[in-house]
Amino acid sequence: MPNYSGVWTLTAQYQAQGAGNWPAPPTIAVVAGGNITTGGDNNAISYLYIETLGNTSDFGDLTEATWGIAGFGSSTRGVFAGGYTSNNWINYNTIASTGNASNWGALSPSSHNGASGANSTTRGLIMAGESSSNNIDYVTIATTGTVTNFGTLSTAANYGGSCFSQTRAISGLSRSAVKTNNLAYVTIASTGNGTTFGDLTVSVQGMQGCSSGTRGVMAGGEQTGATYVNVIGYVTIASTGNATDFGDLLGNYGYTASTSSPTRGLWLGGYTGSVTINIIQYVTIATTGNALDFGDLATVMASSAATSSNNGGLQ
Repeated sequence: MPNYSGVWTLTAQYQAQGAGNWPAPPTIAVVAGGNITTGGDNNAISYLYIETLGNTSDFGDLTEATWGIAGFGSSTRGVFAGGYTSNNWINYNTIASTGNASNWGALSPSSHNGASGANSTTRGLIMAGESSSNNIDYVTIATTGTVTNFGTLSTAANYGGSCFSQTRAISGLSRSAVKTNNLAYVTIASTGNGTTFGDLTVSVQGMQGCSSGTRGVMAGGEQTGATYVNVIGYVTIASTGNATDFGDLLGNYGYTASTSSPTRGLWLGGYTGSVTINIIQYVTIATTGNALDFGDLATVMASSAATSSNNGGLQ
């Protein structure tokens, strides 16, 4: 209960949270980097609250302008790694406060361009990418400086996309030369090579995924011949098997950024053919249906990365 001045003590807040009587904090999504229509690469970081529709606001800047980066994080820290400008670089920020990113360290033993990111509550994965072939590396999110090899995917992949829970990360195995619908998974808390999961409903590169603690939802992408698709599919992360149709994006898009809250999945920006967009769209993860308009990025942007303070790996 609050005191006579109407102020809740921390102890009372924790008791109310434990009883389910205290509202959950809003989920903050941060999106960083990307390729823009004019001016080349971008170092901007912006943010939004996933529970509230609207446009992004300025957060700060990465240490370098780049695109094709992987994003992941914890409830307090966002991490961005790899990319096509300085492909062995890692930045981080504190999600609850705005400001410029700080240098986390360097990727070693491998660099990653067009990698996919995943996280548990403590560990971040950087999966595949053009210059690293099929390598998976991992970091401990709360620290800085140390990158360790995790294992490998069965084939090289870049812009394969990912979705994840606290225990399992799923990655697409598509790449520029061979666009496939194959999915593989790893157990985040251990190390080792990827295992076959199942297939997407379409063969694409540039698909991006978001997830609750139980369901992964993957959308968009580029087929052979530079044809983009609006397809959304979903999988149950704890099992294996092929994706099931979920609905459609607002248009034929690929190379978006993506992240989620416990209930809502977002796709931000991307390409439609040769045109870069600033559209943000969302779905309710537990249901099926077409994406809805959320708002706009401050800048048209593709091949950027996003994470949130309460994504699938934190639930």
